[in-house]
Amino acid sequence: MSKFIFVTGGVSSSLGKGLTASSLGRLLKMRGYRITMCKLDPYINVDPGTMNPGEHGEVFVTDDGGETDLDLGHYERFIDESLSRNSNTTTGSIYSSVIAKERRGDYLGKTVQVIPHVTDEIKERVKRLASDDLDVVIVEIGGTVGDIEIVPFIEAIRQFRRDVGRDNVCYVHLTLVPYLAVNGEQKTKPTQHSVTELRSRGIQPDVIVCRSDQPISEGLKRKISLLCDVNIQAVISAIDASSIYEIPLAMHEEGLDDFVCDLLKLDVEDHPINLASWEDLVDRVEHLDRTVRIGVIGKYVNMPDAYLSIVESLNHAGFHHGAKVALEWIDAERVPTEIGVDVLERLDGIVIPGGFGERGIEGMIAAAQIARESQIPVLGICLGMQVMVVETARNIAGLEGANSSEFDRLSPHPVIDLMAEQLDVSDMGGTMRLGAYPAMLLPGSRVADLYGTEVASERHRHRYEYNGRYKTRLETAGLLCSGVSPDGRLVEFVERPDHPFFVGTQAHPEFKSRPDRQHPLFQGLLDAALDRAEGRDPHLIDLDTIR
Repeated sequence: MSKFIFVTGGVSSSLGKGLTASSLGRLLKMRGYRITMCKLDPYINVDPGTMNPGEHGEVFVTDDGGETDLDLGHYERFIDESLSRNSNTTTGSIYSSVIAKERRGDYLGKTVQVIPHVTDEIKERVKRLASDDLDVVIVEIGGTVGDIEIVPFIEAIRQFRRDVGRDNVCYVHLTLVPYLAVNGEQKTKPTQHSVTELRSRGIQPDVIVCRSDQPISEGLKRKISLLCDVNIQAVISAIDASSIYEIPLAMHEEGLDDFVCDLLKLDVEDHPINLASWEDLVDRVEHLDRTVRIGVIGKYVNMPDAYLSIVESLNHAGFHHGAKVALEWIDAERVPTEIGVDVLERLDGIVIPGGFGERGIEGMIAAAQIARESQIPVLGICLGMQVMVVETARNIAGLEGANSSEFDRLSPHPVIDLMAEQLDVSDMGGTMRLGAYPAMLLPGSRVADLYGTEVASERHRHRYEYNGRYKTRLETAGLLCSGVSPDGRLVEFVERPDHPFFVGTQAHPEFKSRPDRQHPLFQGLLDAALDRAEGRDPHLIDLDTIR
């Protein structure tokens, strides 16, 4: 049967539970174990799909169309496995299911309570991930121990060890060990209090991962071991790393995977770890010998996590090319009034990312025009592709007033439009094209050359589509439709053959990039951006120019 590892956090949010869980998953996979992961989130939203990315960060989309927490992106990038909508569960989805069962009479008239009905639902969500094809299920619990909304999840995972057996469950607790400069000491008291809070809920952690800005001494490890009643080998020092991809190696050096395997009675002799590929990756990351400047022109630049997968995809392409990606965050609302041609021409490449709503749209269209006219390599993603279409329609094809019907329902030329009859938009998630869809790539096109195939599958998250009635007019204007759906109805990729790199995709390719297997579209963008960078002044843009 599958083994289960539960990762909780204490003291403070944003300590890195997701990266710790992902790193452990990668170490176990490098031993040959079959891994999956999931996130239990305590917020009451049914899923992150309708949450403001400026507040919560990006919505990560799975192949089966699940709109999930951004931590699933870390999971997929580290363990290199495609997850599903079942890999993210929220309080909202739990209560929706429990209430639906009560309405159907599934509880036979019993009083519905947090225990056992809500906790049973949580446990069922975790158990359904297990199978004979999986060795380990790693479960991250969102939030911080002590938060009121996390209590049902803590109770559910407490019961879990009793349900599936002591040898099949491991509890990993992540805490903060702060350094106080006033007396030059690291303090364990926050960790002690956090573990006490967890134990008050009935869970004794098996492993304590101590986040700090400097290594935890052996003396402090012994103190934490004694006061928190854990094996000293299970006190793991997790210091700040220059790259997130160094974390698995640091965790291995601390013995995290060895201890967990021993605790769960996983046979390490038959599963020796092979770190070679990951060590090669980290070596590349540590020896980036040139810099490429990429501007991200979007709506949510004050919250970079809104574009987390795009950032990582650019970094992955940079690893491949031995180049550090210097990102410049550019608020689309400031283009071109405050940030114009003179600034954008100093970039080596541009990404115009996805988004919803009218804010910043004209700035994105202006950025697409500047990139086209100034021959700046540009990749348009989802909404980014749509503004490329609008820009071409207005400025080359002569379609005055062209727009997306999302922003102008009275546009005389809705080159981007809803492609179904009178969709009901009362359900904000019900009208979207979500998940993986195939595309047929035009032989000889740039995207076909980049993918090295004539069929590509990418994940989608959008409502509006390229309006096929304008295809001939726009291709005459130089914007080639280089990828379409198998039935030919939907345009998935556009490009300009007369440009160093002017490519747009209706999909979100960033969700499928991996640190050791960069995505071809991002690789293509960086190829062109590095060509542009050669022979240019290496001085980076003055950040005050654009902020």
